[in-house]
Amino acid sequence: MISIDLSSKTALVMGVANARSLGWAIAQQLLAAGCRVGFSYQGERLKPELEKLLAGHDNTWIMQADATSEDDLSALFARVGEEFGGLDYLVHSIGFAPKAAMDGRFIETTPADWNTAMSVSAYTLVSIARHAEPLLRAGGSIVSLTYHASQQVVPKYNVMGVAKAALEAATRYLASEMGAAGVRVNCISAGPMRTIAARSIPGFGDMYDKAAKAAPLGRNATSEEVGKLALFLLSDMGSGITGEVVYVDAGAHIMTMKLD
Repeated sequence: MISIDLSSKTALVMGVANARSLGWAIAQQLLAAGCRVGFSYQGERLKPELEKLLAGHDNTWIMQADATSEDDLSALFARVGEEFGGLDYLVHSIGFAPKAAMDGRFIETTPADWNTAMSVSAYTLVSIARHAEPLLRAGGSIVSLTYHASQQVVPKYNVMGVAKAALEAATRYLASEMGAAGVRVNCISAGPMRTIAARSIPGFGDMYDKAAKAAPLGRNATSEEVGKLALFLLSDMGSGITGEVVYVDAGAHIMTMKLD
């Protein structure tokens, strides 16, 4: 077994809401490898849950930061500099669209809901990368989370599918610009996961079951598998990979239909 030792590395994980968050699945792998990890959370209501998750982890710190606020991001990365002196890994686990934009028809998406979904789910990757750039060391890596609705229509995913497509395109542009400094930028496209955010998608349970039946492995991927892929991409194990969307969905995205 290959052991990954990240005891000399630092990471910032943004967007952990609870134990089901994919950001937490990634953070668990980083912590198990010895990485020092800072966490940002959006809104004080999330603080108690994050504190509970981090109980017993001495090599961590937390800070409230709204990823859509330039002032909050400036303060957050000033804290990163104070705590770590530099940064090796950045995890973007942030996405949101108003419920009304998911419930209705895509054609009825309002300008306000469109702008909210794009700003929170895609543009924050760009603004966060800009704030992180002066701190990121050569060999550093950024990972964000996407979903296959960026490529094919998933009913009721609506504007979030478009936002994920924008996130993936932004990943490629960032990878192109940041590569000269030795920084890699990639997306993980996870299959359906039973996260709190997924529960807001109408008909998610049915979609989850159908994805498992269609997948070549006959099941859905797990959050642990997402975390392991992120660990690979963030660490030197993934040193030659950048600008990519890497799937961990038990192969479901390769199938057009399931032949019995």
